[in-house]
Amino acid sequence: MTQQGVQALPPYEVGRLAGAVLDAVNSVVVGKREALELVLAGILAGGHVLLEDLPGLGKTLTARSFAQALGLDFRRLQFTPDLLPADVTGSFLYDQRKGDFAFRAGPVFTNMLLADEINRTPPKTQSALLEAMQEKQVSVEGVTYRLDPPFHVLATANPIEYEGTYPLPEAQLDRFLLRVSFGYPTAEEEWEVMRRRMSRRQEEAQLAPVVDSRTLQVMQAALESVTVEDSIGRYIVSLAAATREHTAVLVGSSPRGSLALLLLARARAAMSGRDYVVPEDVKDVAVPALAHRITLRPEMWLRQVNPAFVVQEVLSAVPAPASGALPTYARHD
Repeated sequence: MTQQGVQALPPYEVGRLAGAVLDAVNSVVVGKREALELVLAGILAGGHVLLEDLPGLGKTLTARSFAQALGLDFRRLQFTPDLLPADVTGSFLYDQRKGDFAFRAGPVFTNMLLADEINRTPPKTQSALLEAMQEKQVSVEGVTYRLDPPFHVLATANPIEYEGTYPLPEAQLDRFLLRVSFGYPTAEEEWEVMRRRMSRRQEEAQLAPVVDSRTLQVMQAALESVTVEDSIGRYIVSLAAATREHTAVLVGSSPRGSLALLLLARARAAMSGRDYVVPEDVKDVAVPALAHRITLRPEMWLRQVNPAFVVQEVLSAVPAPASGALPTYARHD
């Protein structure tokens, strides 16, 4: 199985390598295994991940650790209120020696971009990432530049109640494959963070690469061989459709949400060493894949209804399939 000339691995090998990457990252980011699994699933699915949580809970550390463990070129861009779109994409500068304008690439030209505090910059600059995230290319003054694969954006965002933050536009939120929150650590986890900091005798933690960018692309290509039976595909569609019909919802998930569920479920299956998706794979990723794509009715905010709660209700209401039939797209009649 190949994808754009990349030889795929068998799913059990993807699961082994994914486990090794998670073990490495977990040695630095303490006690957040489930959240880290979701982040890695988003990367394996070829998407971008939004890490939304309170400051100081390890979002930046997570992005840097994954870049190191995956052997990826890494750039960090701090989003501020005065950041301009050209600061993200790059710009043309006059070269006095050549007497002509030359393009200076911005930080988006990397394998993994950490967009730190993305909602502290105005929407115009936020939107500078849209083309890069969706099309894997950048257009500057009429010239288009391709971004070398793999390319992933791990963006961190503070809660919109915080001073100096701008809500992310719905179109940009929809470009993130999933949204992950870490939450506060337990007392034991917090003490373990302190203990490891004292043990390494320095602020920064360095991880040796577990894989490289080429191997990551091979792991990503393996997802195309993960089977999705028809009933599970229809289950995914039913979940997304149910968010549009929920009484608390103004705008439900788009079909891009269904595709996100499909891709992430395949990634979870491969991470488990399976070449087929089971309903539990879909359920595990439903909230992070769909909640940020839902717009609630205004009165729901007053009642403090959370979009994640809506997705949980949808999961409870839509029956999961139980079928082992061969998917129609795989049949050779």
